[in-house]
Amino acid sequence: MTDTAPAARLKVVVLFGGRSSEHSISCATAGGVLAALDRSKYDVVPVGITKEGAYTLQPDDAEHFALDATKLPVVDDNGTRVRWPDSAATREMTVVSASGEVSSLGDIDVVFPILHGPFGEDGSVQGMLELVGLPYVGAGILGSAVGMDKHFSKSVLQQAGIAVAPWLTVRAHEWRDHRAVVEERAEELGWPVFVKPARAGSSVGVSKATSLASLAEAMEVALAEDNKVLIEAAIVGREVEIAVLGGVDGGAPRVSVAGEIVLSDDRFYDFESKYLGGPGAELLCPAPLTDAELAAFQDLAARAFEAIGGAGLARVDVFLTDDGFVVNELNTMPGFTPISMFPACWLASGLSYPALLDELIALGLAEQR
Repeated sequence: MTDTAPAARLKVVVLFGGRSSEHSISCATAGGVLAALDRSKYDVVPVGITKEGAYTLQPDDAEHFALDATKLPVVDDNGTRVRWPDSAATREMTVVSASGEVSSLGDIDVVFPILHGPFGEDGSVQGMLELVGLPYVGAGILGSAVGMDKHFSKSVLQQAGIAVAPWLTVRAHEWRDHRAVVEERAEELGWPVFVKPARAGSSVGVSKATSLASLAEAMEVALAEDNKVLIEAAIVGREVEIAVLGGVDGGAPRVSVAGEIVLSDDRFYDFESKYLGGPGAELLCPAPLTDAELAAFQDLAARAFEAIGGAGLARVDVFLTDDGFVVNELNTMPGFTPISMFPACWLASGLSYPALLDELIALGLAEQR
């Protein structure tokens, strides 16, 4: 009888923080991932991006990045600087200490970019990782870019025959120079409308407008986040979400059971409700859907995932109306905080949080970029 050597642990970079307004949500998501990764399988290298864009080596401490209603987590600039591989011929990363000493972080097997919003979820970091030849978890350059930009994702979904809410895309210069035209077109959508930055998530910069006066206020909020804004018709229906994993060995995407957001009043599912346990919202998982409704939603989610060129994972958010499903958006890097819907949907489908991370890392390693 011979002894079997234990499998070598994979070296995983958990990349989080970043320059977007969703910096703290990315940190909180990283806290959840750091807490759940099995250290018998993985050597974890936490790389935090400061709000100024510096890549720093951070403590492997989930509690350090826990989401707290009194203090949102951030990546502190501790003076270290992480250096990516010099070329695609090596996977070695290094770190420069605050005193200037250089040391090796070893050869990296895969990067888990838990970044939300611009400068991370939009294809920019994905492009950098491809340039240096490092495998990574999640959607590629195109899928990330399309998923991030609500105008283009809605356009792609509409072209694929998938229902989306009627919308109007407005550039900052159009609002400044042709405001009356924009207001007239917004009124044609009917009140209320939702005003959203085109390239932001986590409900950052999103407002509900019920009149021309509140539209002006909502546009100001959204334009503070992005110079391109969507004005969307309000859809009356149940807010349901579903989680998608990429297929194995070229197979079809895998889809979880659905979850539902139940609002107790006329508010929408805003930042406070999503991440700070604010009042007025309850998450139900699994959602009370009929077998036929769930099957239709799962088919729709898989088609939407493939339509935008998804890979790895996504969360598909829809409204279930009297006329069927209307896609609100796809999130190619959904949150992993303790109250997030993506891991909750997979847990209700029989896949634990650690097992879900195993699946995502395996998909990242196998993906052909």
